[in-house]
Amino acid sequence: MQDLFPFEHYFDNKGEIKRNELDNNDGLWTRREIITRYLLVSAVLDQGPDLEGVRLLFKDVINALYSKEIRIFHKPLDFFKELGISIDEILEKHDGVKKIRADTWARENKSNPGKYNLFTDRTNQVLGYAIYRWGVVLCVPFLLEKDLQKNGRESSEPLVAYIEDWDSAEIMSQQIKDNKRYGLGKAIGDKAGHLFAKWYIHTFELVKKNDSSFGPLSYELPFDSNAGRVLFRTGFLLNWADLSDYKNWDVIQEGKGKSGKHYIRVTNIRGRKSDRFSDLKDFIDSYELICVEYLKVKKRRPSKVEIQQIPNILLLNTNYGIGDLDDGLMYIGTNYCFNHDEPRCFQCPVKNLCLGYTNRNELITNYRT
Repeated sequence: MQDLFPFEHYFDNKGEIKRNELDNNDGLWTRREIITRYLLVSAVLDQGPDLEGVRLLFKDVINALYSKEIRIFHKPLDFFKELGISIDEILEKHDGVKKIRADTWARENKSNPGKYNLFTDRTNQVLGYAIYRWGVVLCVPFLLEKDLQKNGRESSEPLVAYIEDWDSAEIMSQQIKDNKRYGLGKAIGDKAGHLFAKWYIHTFELVKKNDSSFGPLSYELPFDSNAGRVLFRTGFLLNWADLSDYKNWDVIQEGKGKSGKHYIRVTNIRGRKSDRFSDLKDFIDSYELICVEYLKVKKRRPSKVEIQQIPNILLLNTNYGIGDLDDGLMYIGTNYCFNHDEPRCFQCPVKNLCLGYTNRNELITNYRT
């Protein structure tokens, strides 16, 4: 982030964010507000076949726009006022990223460099990508600002205030998608909402609230393909349900993955419940605490456990949070547990804990995310 033109002065010479200056104004908005706007757009864009390429594209486009005084986080309407330039920069920078990343991506994914495409659904229509992935998100702080003005109010942190007004980070992650007035709808998925919560609370430590509802266990794990693949291959997910359950839930889609492998649609785990260990009082006590005090998604004791919330239970009373776990899963997934026939199992630091490596190799060879 320190390589981005608008944020260079937000960091010290060690590359650390100047936290004591987060409340300083940068124009009309605080630095905390500007970073939060950046993170929300980034969370929406942070998907696709090559995350490294996606992030490089995002960085290059932002730097190019700001160099031309199109300050999209300070003045969101600039993106639309200069839409032609915005489109041109996205196209040009995508071509540049493709030249840098296509061969590496193809080699790692056993694909063809010519198929490299970071736009929505891998189409070539940049306008839809620009409006749907960039424009819709930039409208949120703009609309919040206008609504404040309509009510005769002002704020240097309209997006921050909106985010932290919800009862918990988990509820916030749902509302940035589903809210009737400000929700992004299909432009953002559950994974991206949780990724935004992770960045806001864990990675950049922007949160102002000082309670458990916006703390390390206040949101669910971002279940992306990397995290899901590691949790499946290691056998973690099989602790809570059988393969047949995951097939019935359409989490495992037989024969629909690359080269006819079984496809794991990780996002379909959300909302699925396990009754294993439900007779263990301490386990359910911990789950009740997570749901009521941290996530704030239930008001009474649950009888079954939602699988995607189990990591929160297991991290309770430890020094780790969901952000730490996700960082670890991403590290394993992107450096060792590749989504093809030749992952680096022999070098993987968790290989001795991995069911796929130690006992059931078919969990690695027969499934893809």
